[in-house]
Amino acid sequence: MASLNEIKQRIASTKKTSQITRAMQMVSAAKLTKSEASSKKFQEYASKVREIVTHLSAQALTDLGDTSSDTVNAMLNARPVKKTGYIVITSDGGLVGGYNSSILKQTMTMLNDDHDSQDEYVLIAIGGTGADFFKARGYNLAYELRNLTDQPSFEEVRKIVSMATSMYQSEVFDELYVCYNHHINSLTSQFRVEKMLPISDLDPGEAQKYEQEYIFEPSKIAILEELLPQYAESLIYGAIVDAKTAEHAAGMTAMKTATDNASNIIGDLTISYNRARQTAITQEITEIVAGAAALE
Repeated sequence: MASLNEIKQRIASTKKTSQITRAMQMVSAAKLTKSEASSKKFQEYASKVREIVTHLSAQALTDLGDTSSDTVNAMLNARPVKKTGYIVITSDGGLVGGYNSSILKQTMTMLNDDHDSQDEYVLIAIGGTGADFFKARGYNLAYELRNLTDQPSFEEVRKIVSMATSMYQSEVFDELYVCYNHHINSLTSQFRVEKMLPISDLDPGEAQKYEQEYIFEPSKIAILEELLPQYAESLIYGAIVDAKTAEHAAGMTAMKTATDNASNIIGDLTISYNRARQTAITQEITEIVAGAAALE
């Protein structure tokens, strides 16, 4: 059995650890609140952009049934898939529970099931954990982005999202998917693989109709040429914001679990300390009584 001093040291050490994990839990909770607010604001923006893009591209979406049409933008029109692009979003560090392992495990399963070799896809990693994971296993990364802030701005990720859309337009790959954990609530996240390019979730039936049609300058097609890449970039950015929110939620949950476990350990150690102390006191009383009896 451990001595009283050893148990006291373990109790003190565990209390210090629980103070750290509790503080980290509070920090993650504050980050989560900010991320949820940012995500909500972005959803409002994304909804409006989608409405505009759908309105402008309604005719082009209808023309998709006519493969000979020249009005169909390349970002709307699917082409034969020779190579697929994947953006995998993870965290830069640990202390987020099973957040990263869930993403990487399910991504690897998907890659192995859907492809016969690495030549069939291109990987882009956002987050140091994912980048290190793929590099350690011999995967070539087209690009990696590390050390994102807790509330990433569009300027921070502009290079990688612009590069991804440019690679699609240059036919480096013919489809683009984003793999990440979608934030549901503070306790739950869900692995998602969302198709970003070509843009296939627009419905011409959703297009707004106005009594007086707008006058477009230089033209509707020219505006779409500029607007569609921006829309695709906003979708990718939205996935990054969503993933960051899920990361903060995972960090908060992991630290809460660690704090609860520390409290349980402290309780068990306190019981062990009291038992050891009681045993020591009983031993001392026994020795005193035995000594007194020997003097009689």
